[in-house]
Amino acid sequence: MTTLAPFGARLRQALDTRGQLCVGIDPHASLLSAWGLGDDVAGLETFSRTVVEALADRVAVLKPQSAFFERFGSRGIAVLEACTAEARAAGALVVMDAKRGDIGSTMAAYAETFLAPDSPLFSDALTVSPYLGFGSLQPAVDLARASGCGLFALALTSNPEGAEVQRAVAADGESVAQGVLRRLAAENAGAQPLGSFGAVVGATLTEAGVDLAVNGPLLAPGVGAQGATAADLPRVFGDSVRNVVPSVSRDVLKHGPSVPALREAAQRFIDDVSSITKG
Repeated sequence: MTTLAPFGARLRQALDTRGQLCVGIDPHASLLSAWGLGDDVAGLETFSRTVVEALADRVAVLKPQSAFFERFGSRGIAVLEACTAEARAAGALVVMDAKRGDIGSTMAAYAETFLAPDSPLFSDALTVSPYLGFGSLQPAVDLARASGCGLFALALTSNPEGAEVQRAVAADGESVAQGVLRRLAAENAGAQPLGSFGAVVGATLTEAGVDLAVNGPLLAPGVGAQGATAADLPRVFGDSVRNVVPSVSRDVLKHGPSVPALREAAQRFIDDVSSITKG
């Protein structure tokens, strides 16, 4: 079905050659305004094309937040399609931040939207919600594996409200988050050099308190504007820090619309993370 190498292998190579960084493409209305753009489809297109021009040939991962495109309806989705295709063509891996989660044929349809190679929104990986039961994600797991794509399942998110579900403990003493991580580890068993099924784990956590050794990537929002720094990563992620993909949005995007300034901001984060994880 695919000629792509598994996502985990492609991500490992990208992180090792381009550095550990994911930049979100999050066209908030306030950011569009700060760039001198209108809060409309034209502004959305200029914003996304500028970020892709500045970063897609040099950062490992770009992560469009689907909601900020969806709010403009079909014309916004068209911009998202172009943004995704252009970013991938320039060499970045695209993680679609859509946090989809459902059951049966509906989950399969979500998977086909973002993980089927012939889809206009085909992405290298997709964020998913496992809170209808991890097994509900099976259609996405199957299609991702067949397409050479990956998934990032919400495990321990950076928002404080997440703890009421994610830290909840089952009768056997295992937390909900640990159960998600255990299932991800099973999907990644034997994968080399890195599995394709990762977790979203906030960099803002005081401590993870779970086993993060899932043999897969760990997408880590919260670096930058939310308060976490590169220096926090070893405390949260321990021995798994080499597999962390720190995600930064506002602290890079605020430097636009200047292409050189966007590149310089991204490089500073790459260098900061490298000094911690490789130094």
